[in-house]
Amino acid sequence: MTTPPEPAHARPDPGLNAIMSERRHLINLAYRLLGSLADAEDVVQETYTRWYAMSRQQQDAIDSPGAWLTRVASRICLDLLRSARARRERYVGEWIPEPLPEHTEWSAARPGATGTDPAQHVTLDESVNMAFLVVLESMTPAQRVTFILHDVFRYSFAEVAEIVGRTPAACRQLATSARRRIRTAQPPSAPAARQAGIVRDFKQAWEAKDIDALVNLLDPDVTGTADGGGVVNAVLRPIEGRERLARRFVEIARMAPDVSILERTVNGRPGLVAQQDGATVVVMAFDVASDRIKRIWAVLNPEKLRSWTEN
Repeated sequence: MTTPPEPAHARPDPGLNAIMSERRHLINLAYRLLGSLADAEDVVQETYTRWYAMSRQQQDAIDSPGAWLTRVASRICLDLLRSARARRERYVGEWIPEPLPEHTEWSAARPGATGTDPAQHVTLDESVNMAFLVVLESMTPAQRVTFILHDVFRYSFAEVAEIVGRTPAACRQLATSARRRIRTAQPPSAPAARQAGIVRDFKQAWEAKDIDALVNLLDPDVTGTADGGGVVNAVLRPIEGRERLARRFVEIARMAPDVSILERTVNGRPGLVAQQDGATVVVMAFDVASDRIKRIWAVLNPEKLRSWTEN
């Protein structure tokens, strides 16, 4: 008996594995462009939706599916960045990029993790530390996309130009101005081991409610920024100055004596996590230079703590 031929639409896609293998790259790209894991995941989903909306003939006509996916994802991100400023104006309080845990710590905290969470697909390097992402927030959409694609992911200016709708020469200028912003805003950081030691000292001083010790660890011009996204009791404006910031942390310790402070890696650098009744309520990232803490970012927005929530 002859087996009837399988319908064309039912045959397995020979390029499916190759297409889906791009997911990690796309998540890495979109997170750096948007600073939001939820938005990055949405971008990747939309990118794949557009791919599979095409006929098999249209797909086969594309020489490099990976390049096509990157181009589409980047353009979606560019559109989102252009509308982000209006959305941020309606945001309650300061906006901070979504913090990411170190993969092994995330897996240990969530025994049931399967590896499908997008947080596990983001490579933690200097291009995702909180200080770097905050500087990216100050760039124009075209500047940010150009810089990330060229300087971080090594796409040529010709390829970037096709995505952002500029000439290669204009993209080169955008990347140059972006590098200038990065150099100006980011002084050389302390070595990782030294950063970890200073953050640990901060944790101990905070737990001891030792204002003097906290002041000594903070730069005179330190800035503390909290992102509550509307959470009650969240600080809506940055706190500047080490005495004011130290007093604020001592106040918090007195108001919440049952909170546990844990040392964790946040976006590739030493940070702290506050937990209450087993749930993560605050994630803090630090910028340490010249043996002093220059900036602290505290994320309280529950929507940005999904990757830190224990099951």
